Amino acid sequence: MDNGARGRGAGMNTRNKFSKLQTEYISEEWQQWEEPAANPKTRFIEEESKTLLSVSDSPDLGRYHSVNPYRGCEHGCIYCYARNSHEYWGFSAGLDFETKIIVKKNAPQLLEKLFNSKNWQPKSIHLSGNTDCYQPGEKTYKLTRQLLQICLRYRNPVSVLTKNALILRDIDVLEKLAELNLVHAAVSITTLNEDLRTALEPRTVTGKKRLQIVKSLHEAGIPVGVMTAPIIPGLNDHEIPSIIQAAAENGAVWSAYTVVRLNGAVGEIFEEWINRHFPDRAAKVLNQIAACHGGSVNDSRFGLRMTGEGQYAENIRQLHNLACRKYFKDRKLPDLDTSRFIKGGQMKLF
Repeated sequence: MDNGARGRGAGMNTRNKFSKLQTEYISEEWQQWEEPAANPKTRFIEEESKTLLSVSDSPDLGRYHSVNPYRGCEHGCIYCYARNSHEYWGFSAGLDFETKIIVKKNAPQLLEKLFNSKNWQPKSIHLSGNTDCYQPGEKTYKLTRQLLQICLRYRNPVSVLTKNALILRDIDVLEKLAELNLVHAAVSITTLNEDLRTALEPRTVTGKKRLQIVKSLHEAGIPVGVMTAPIIPGLNDHEIPSIIQAAAENGAVWSAYTVVRLNGAVGEIFEEWINRHFPDRAAKVLNQIAACHGGSVNDSRFGLRMTGEGQYAENIRQLHNLACRKYFKDRKLPDLDTSRFIKGGQMKLF
C-alpha cells in the first residue's frame, strides 16, 4: 500500500550530508510535528543568480553546456540524479526536491549577458542538464520561453529535453528555430504503463500524451527524439522496443538510454519507494540494478556509470540498439548550425 505523500515521488526527506545540524527525535510525538505533511504544498523560492551556464567536460558526455532556470523539480521522478544537488542549497534530496523549487528569475538577463560577452563563441546550449525546464512552475514564470526567444534573437543553437506537454506552448518559437537549424528537441518516455508512471513520475503527463508531443513537434518541423531513460531492470526494460516503435511511428528520429544508477541519497529514496510500491519484487530489482554497476546500486565510474556493465546491461544495450536499427532506419538528426550567431542579437521578435 502506498503511504507516501499524495502526488509526490519521495516518501520522506533524507538527511542532508552537508548540514552540520541534524534532528534526532526523543519521542514519536515530537517526530510527528516534523514529518512531511500528507499533502505538502509546493513552495517557489525566487533568487537572483550570479551565473547561469553549467559546463560539463566528462568523458561520458563530452563538453556539454547547459542552462537550468530551476533547481528542484515538481515532477517528482523517484530516480532523478539531480535530487542530490538540492542538498547544496540546504534542502533534502527527498520531498524538499519536489516541493521547494528555486527559481532563477534573472535567467533570461544572464543568458543575454552571456551572448553579448566578448568571450562567447556560439555553441549549442541545453535546456536543461539538471531539472526539467518545463516543469509546472514554468507555466507561471515563462523563463524557458524567454530563454528560447533569446536563442532565436541571437541565432544561438539550443536543445531541449522535457517530459511535459507545456513545450507545445512554445511551438511558435521552436518552429522558427527549426527553420534555421537551431534546435533539437527530445521527449523523455520512461514507460507506457500508466500504473508504473503514476508511481515513478507522479506529476508528469501520460506516456500517451508524450507520444502526442513527439508527433506535434515532428509535424511542426522540429527534429525530435526520445530518451528511453532511465532503464530500470525488472520494471521497464521490457518496454524498450515498444517505446521506440511508438516514438518512431509518431515522428521521432533517434533514441538514447541510460541504465538507472542510485547515487547518494537517491539510493535511500528509491529503496524506500520500491518497497512501498512493489514489495514483491523490490529485492530483485535492486539486485539487478547492482548487477549492472559492479555489485553496487551507485556508480560514478566514467564510461560505465551511464549504461552499466555485465550481462544484464549488455542485454539492455542490444535490445535498445536493435530497436533503433529497426525503427529509425534511414532517419538522421540534422546538425545544429552555429554559423548564424549574431553578436548583439536581432531586434525583438516577440
